[in-house]
Amino acid sequence: METIASYGESARVRSECLLARAHWVEPSADEVRAVMKMANWNGEEFARQIGVEGRTVRRWTRGEKAINYASWCVLCAQAGLGLIWTFSPL
Repeated sequence: METIASYGESARVRSECLLARAHWVEPSADEVRAVMKMANWNGEEFARQIGVEGRTVRRWTRGEKAINYASWCVLCAQAGLGLIWTFSPL
């Protein structure tokens, strides 16, 4: 799935990263960063919104640790990608 990030940047977010938990594939660090841009959130803002430390978000955006599904859902909703926990593959 090709999505358009903020500021006109093209970003790739795989469709399997936008599915309900049973079918979900963890996003890459690049995808996390791209969706953060789409949401107009920097790392500190994202951390504040979901109640984690900024270093946790930095680990996700550097690829040091995978983002958890609940946090990814919040980020996708803020970015306008929908309520992904309700999506099933076709």
